[in-house]
Amino acid sequence: MKIVADAQEITGADAGGAPPAAGAPAHQLIYEALRALILFGELAPGEAVTIAGLSTRMEAGVTPVREAIRRLTAEGALAALGNRRVIVPELSAQNISEIIYARQCLDPELARRATLRAKDADIARLEVIDAALDLAILRGDQRQYLEQNYRFHACFYDLADAPVLADMARGLWLRFGPSLRVICGRLGTQNLPDMHKSMLAAMRAGDADAAAAAMREDVGQGMGHVAQSLEMPLMAERFD
Repeated sequence: MKIVADAQEITGADAGGAPPAAGAPAHQLIYEALRALILFGELAPGEAVTIAGLSTRMEAGVTPVREAIRRLTAEGALAALGNRRVIVPELSAQNISEIIYARQCLDPELARRATLRAKDADIARLEVIDAALDLAILRGDQRQYLEQNYRFHACFYDLADAPVLADMARGLWLRFGPSLRVICGRLGTQNLPDMHKSMLAAMRAGDADAAAAAMREDVGQGMGHVAQSLEMPLMAERFD
């Protein structure tokens, strides 16, 4: 199953998680595959999902698909409506405001902790991912842009060795990932700047505070594009 194989690659070590163990149960593989479809916007905001439809698309059995939907609904990646329909949630202005606040707390702190722990090989790995991200931007490859951008963040989440904070940060990606795919379609990848190189330079210098500041700006820029592209006014928040 190509979708499952792709998900296993995406959820490997560079993507911020251990790859599924050999012989992992079907429900775990299907969960990872469905998670990737949501994370990288293959399922659009507002799109309804059904067990039968996903079973056909993923060439999977009904039971593991049902379990994957249940888990991802509990995580907020999918939303169950009153009429028993399940959809990919659409972001509201309130959602965006809360996600910005949470990410500007979590990502800079994870970047700071990663800098304090990172070795040269760790930083080199981040630079390789960032180079792949640059290539995706140059080619206008939306899917690769989304994957490599997530890999970059997930990689330093792991380096931070703060599993509670990292799990919270990864959970937020599931909430805005589908909308980020929409924005790539509207603006193109070259109109989505990042502060990764500033963060990497700070990491090379061992300056944890500068790395955190760069990541704070990166999150602000990225999530600001999300709000603006979806024509949502940012609610007044204090992030200091």
